[in-house]
Amino acid sequence: MSNVTSTRFELINLFRLMLPILVTQFAQAGLGLIDTIMAGRLSPTDLAAIAVGVGLWIPVMLLFSGIMIATTPLVAEANGARNSKSIATIARQSLWVALGLGLLALLILQFMPLLLPLLGVPENLIPKASLFLHAIGLGMPAVTLYAALRGYSEALGYPRPVTAISLMALPVLVPLNLMFMHGWGPIPALGSAGCGFATSILQWLMLLALATYIYKSSVYQDTQVFAAWEKVDYPWVTRILKLGLPIGLAIFFEVSIFSTAAIILSPLGETVIAAHQIALSVTSQLFMIPLSLAIALTIRVGTYYGEQNWNAMRKVQHLGLLTATLLALGCMTLIALARPQIVAIYTSDPAVSQVAMYLLLFALAYQLMDAWQVSAAGCLRGMQDTQGPMWITLIAYWVVAFPVSIYLARFTSFGASGVWIGLIVGLTVACVLLLVRLYKNNHRLRQQFP
Repeated sequence: MSNVTSTRFELINLFRLMLPILVTQFAQAGLGLIDTIMAGRLSPTDLAAIAVGVGLWIPVMLLFSGIMIATTPLVAEANGARNSKSIATIARQSLWVALGLGLLALLILQFMPLLLPLLGVPENLIPKASLFLHAIGLGMPAVTLYAALRGYSEALGYPRPVTAISLMALPVLVPLNLMFMHGWGPIPALGSAGCGFATSILQWLMLLALATYIYKSSVYQDTQVFAAWEKVDYPWVTRILKLGLPIGLAIFFEVSIFSTAAIILSPLGETVIAAHQIALSVTSQLFMIPLSLAIALTIRVGTYYGEQNWNAMRKVQHLGLLTATLLALGCMTLIALARPQIVAIYTSDPAVSQVAMYLLLFALAYQLMDAWQVSAAGCLRGMQDTQGPMWITLIAYWVVAFPVSIYLARFTSFGASGVWIGLIVGLTVACVLLLVRLYKNNHRLRQQFP
């Protein structure tokens, strides 16, 4: 089966998947933005407490929901092989894995406040940050179960229901936050910690909405996940974890290096940290674009991998990397032309603005590398190669980028820019190694199936 489809057909399918996923990614980022804005209106202490809580919750959440990304390539492969019975089994077993991981994450977040004094968090922030972590932990089973259903739906080529639910969640979060922040009826005023309860409730509502839609909609009937009950199948659970754990860890390694950058810069003063956070926020938003493309590539590559249509699979990869290049050049142009306007959205402080505009030049410099590495990782996931990329991200970010960042920021005159140079070096190493691995995988398949 080596049929090659037209370039137009592949681009339409890639963008049909990518655009709803992109809206979903922005909507999910918007939930955190709403929490930050609403906490900031209470007091600086409330905002700081939320920042501490979110800083610890996000890596845990991304690690566990990242493991559930394994559902996407497995369902895409079974879909490509036209095996509807196997799709339903994968989805049901993914839900068992998600339930177990969600309960484990819930427990971890209940004990997380014990770390706050050890991390040097100021005493006045600990009560609210602790309550936030306890509360938001209650939503973790919903987060992982939702991630499993999202992977199932998107891999079948239906990303729009997830997008619609993510967009509807945004206006629902505001009244929930108000209810728990300021108190309502028997609910006491919890300040910024109320965001944790509001977000947890929202996660369960989103899960209920997606599960109901999948159960009711006719498009899922051939592979209906809720049509039958299946007990835990340990070979499938092992396969999901074997594929998913490296994905979760790879995401964790990447996210944590960017989180740690603020700690490396902490001795350089508030202005530098504020400027760094602005530059990081801008690049985090722009990263949603290549990330959404990478998720779409995982689905398209995974489908052709299941069909064993190697020529079409390679064509999708080439088009994906070309699209990633053009999108990265667009992001670079935006940063280059609109740096002052972008920074002005975040701050009016001239000193912070000056440093932030300087740091955005480094952010501009790594857009291409970032787009290529995440797209290559997306293609590799579609081919169910996740262990190699996990080791590559560990080496690139923690063996290379971390020491380079510390050395340049703390022991040379580079200062804040030293951290960003370290990140560029790490991303470049990751990019080169992931592209080489993708090339070798394709070369191996070409030799096996000439």
